[in-house]
Amino acid sequence: MRETPTWRIPLGIFGLFAGLMAYGIVIARYAPSLIGGWPTWAQTAIYLTLGLVWLLPLKRFLIWMETGRWSAPDAAQAKEKAD
Repeated sequence: MRETPTWRIPLGIFGLFAGLMAYGIVIARYAPSLIGGWPTWAQTAIYLTLGLVWLLPLKRFLIWMETGRWSAPDAAQAKEKAD
């Protein structure tokens, strides 16, 4: 466990919040005009997809917030750190 605070966590929280706000505004602004005439079931599928797609980069973003690297440490590094 980390003993000293790091700047990546607050920066990451603010970055995540700003990114999600921008993503939401873009979707709310442009999606209705593009798919407004589609059937309800198709609109539902699109909005569900758009509502979940932001989760795709979240794992790497959280890893960066904790470790400072964009990919998870390999098993050897994790074991060394635990010892």
